This record gives sequence, structure tokens and C-alpha cells, in this order.
Amino acid sequence: MMEVITFRDVTKKYRSLKVLDQVTLDIRQNVITGVVGRNGAGKTTLMKMIAGFTKESSGELRVFGERPFNSLDVSANMIFVDDRMGFPDALKLGDILVECDRFYENWDDELAKRLLEYFQLPLTFKHRVLSKGKRSTFNAVIGIASRCPLTMFDEPITGMDVAARRDFYRALLKDYIAHPRTILLSSHHMEEMEDLLEDILLIDGKDIGFHGPIVDLQEKFLSLQGKANVLETYATRYAIVHRSMAGPLTEWIVDNEHTEAELNDLRQAGIRVATVTASDAYLAMTGQTKGGVDDVFNAMER
Repeated sequence: MMEVITFRDVTKKYRSLKVLDQVTLDIRQNVITGVVGRNGAGKTTLMKMIAGFTKESSGELRVFGERPFNSLDVSANMIFVDDRMGFPDALKLGDILVECDRFYENWDDELAKRLLEYFQLPLTFKHRVLSKGKRSTFNAVIGIASRCPLTMFDEPITGMDVAARRDFYRALLKDYIAHPRTILLSSHHMEEMEDLLEDILLIDGKDIGFHGPIVDLQEKFLSLQGKANVLETYATRYAIVHRSMAGPLTEWIVDNEHTEAELNDLRQAGIRVATVTASDAYLAMTGQTKGGVDDVFNAMER
């Protein structure tokens, strides 16, 4: 499968602040990739470099085989959707659709109008008068209907209610299946979008913590649930990535480096062994080794 985006030792600095450090990766064509990481990890910076809005400080970045910064070819085949996406104040939503039809080669005007009608966004409204959630919904519709070979959504669901978020993900998936393209999707709501992702790109500490199929991320860890005193007898055997409370039980997320005999030993001790969700795996890779907020309350009870 062809790579649409390639990074080779790419670094991005703002004066003395290094945001990304010697990043090397390839993003495959016609795959939905989730770009995840904690606040300030560099997700938006990485996507803006791909879009050509921001210039890399060093290294080699290629999109569709060329450097994206100030590239008309990349711009014509890419759309970047975020909550700061702006349109001229004088234009009504219907006018914006007309301009999109003129600019985007694969634009589907019927789809855009049907989605706006479904989301109750009249074409006579102006973009600037929309609420935050409705503005995000409109921007997301533009991103879907443009059908650009490279489509990037950076926190596209800001302000949307639960129903609108669910409908957005559903619409994006249905149109992607019918019209495959390379999609990058950044969101803090990992648990909501994980069902439509194929690859995960996790940015952690200015570098890439993980990049690959979402199932490979899940298989890196196991969930162990049981009584705290029972789990503690195994504390020296396993690398505990994350600790939390699951009702009356304690849950550990541990590296998946167990033999079948070890797993049977755990089960016989009354410990529930299970796979983890992609969301839990993400939290494990970006969280604290000693359980995060639970430890704050545990320390107060001592």
C-alpha cells in the first residue's frame, strides 16, 4: 500500500521550544488514522505541517511526494478541519457550498445539502452566527463532502452533543467506505472514535509512542481484575502500566508478556484476565505508572 505522508527525522521547534523531535513515520493511503496524545503533545502541530500551514524546522516531510509547505498541489488535494476553520462573514452556508463546489474536485453537493438538512442547518444561516456545536457540525460536513484524497479533522467534535458526535462518526465511516481516502482524525474522545479507526498514531513526549493497527495497540496490554490483596501477590512479576478501581475490584493494566501457564495461574487465583479496549491501551501508554488520580485518594486514606 502506497504511503501518502512520509516523515524522515522531522523536528519542529518554536524558538527554543521543541514540539516534535526527529519524527520518522509513514501514513498509508486510504486508511483512517487516529492521531492521539495528551494536551500539548504536538498533534495539531504535526497535522498543520502535513497540511502545509506550518514549516518543519528540520528533516524531510513529503505529502503526495512533495513538500507540503506552500504547495498548491497539496492544498488542492487536502482539507484541514478544526474549530477555528473560518469563512467570510458575508457568506451564507449555501454560498459556502457553492464556493466549495468550485474548489474541491471531488465535492458532493447533494451529500452536503442532505447532511446539513439532517443536522438542521439552514442554508440561509451565516457561519458566524452558529453556536459552537453547530459550527463544528457544519465544518465537519464540509470535510466529509469535500472527499479530498487527504482529509484531516483536528478535534472536529468540539461543542457537539453526544448525538451529533455519534452521527458525525457514522456519516464519516459510511462515506469513507463508499469513497476511500486517507483520513487523519484527532480527538480526545478516543472511546467514541475507536470503532472506525484502522491505525493509531500516538504522540508521546515529542516522539511517536506507537504507530500501527489499532488491534496491535490493544494486544500490547492485558487487564487483570481482582481483589487488591490477591493482585498484590503478583506485583513483582509483571510490569504494571496502570492501576485503577473497577467497582469493588482493583484493575491492573499490564504488559502482555505472559505465557499460557502464567495466565492459567492468574485465573485459578480468581483474577479475571481480559483484553483491553483501544481507549484503555491509549490511557495506559499516556498515563502514570502508579494509577493516576486513584493514588491521590489512596494516599489521603493512609
